[in-house]
Amino acid sequence: MKPAFSVVIFTTIAGLAQGLVVTLALARLAGLTVSGGFMSLALVVAVVLLLIGLGASFGHLGHPERAWRAAFMWRTSWLSREVIVLPAFIAVNVIWWLALRSGIDTAALPVIALLLAALLWLCTAMIYACLRFIEEWAQPLTLVNFVLIGLSSGLLTACALGSLYGESDLVRAAGPFALVVTLLAWLARWLSLRRNAALKHKSTLQSATGIHASNLRQKSMGMSAGAFNTREFFHGRTAAALRQVKAAFIVLCFVLPALCALWGVAGGGAPAWVLAILLQIPGLLAERWFFFAQAKHPQNLYYQVVS
Repeated sequence: MKPAFSVVIFTTIAGLAQGLVVTLALARLAGLTVSGGFMSLALVVAVVLLLIGLGASFGHLGHPERAWRAAFMWRTSWLSREVIVLPAFIAVNVIWWLALRSGIDTAALPVIALLLAALLWLCTAMIYACLRFIEEWAQPLTLVNFVLIGLSSGLLTACALGSLYGESDLVRAAGPFALVVTLLAWLARWLSLRRNAALKHKSTLQSATGIHASNLRQKSMGMSAGAFNTREFFHGRTAAALRQVKAAFIVLCFVLPALCALWGVAGGGAPAWVLAILLQIPGLLAERWFFFAQAKHPQNLYYQVVS
């Protein structure tokens, strides 16, 4: 598939914001000593990230002014459900921030934020996991990866902010979890990469063209000139470029952040956590780009040049 950078940015930033809110909610429910001022600041960061992601998601729409209509199909469409849950999640975080600013500290808002974050991950991941004809996505690990990668980036962000603002209790409690979740995210992503590398696709060149000759090779596109099908369903990068992106996101998204988190847990302080998230952000973008680029739409068997 051809990755839409607006969707890459949205899913990356929204996942980080969800992970940050989940970290704050769990810290509040666990009774950790976290100042109201820091909690308010972190919620502002999360809401701003969510709004940036929401704005970016309009970038691939032909008629952004009609985006509100997507909510009408909530009974059957995961995208429609995401369109409903995302504004609700933003609204709850804004209400939570207003409550903190007013001196109201209640456990109800963190619980609701936690549930909506989980629901948003489900909706976003299922948009892709429910597409059975794209076999790279149609697997349970798609949801697992969205959740774990979002939690990893959110935990690292919370530790970075907490270490900068002197929230030692939060960093001590969340730091080990950040390390463990980053390693689990690495494992889950490795499993999905291994599974996708071994895929034997159900669709073949023979089934796509209706020509059942055993020795069938495609020499040109299925159209005489470029069209939507030849532009929007294939990224146009070489196999070598994909391997480079994969190596880059494994190192930047998992390996180096995990090492920095280990440094932070061992007493590295703010430099370790800040470096961890600064390294991970480009890795997150590369990972999500690869997630879309690796997916092979069956129509490419007919419309793309094979040799």
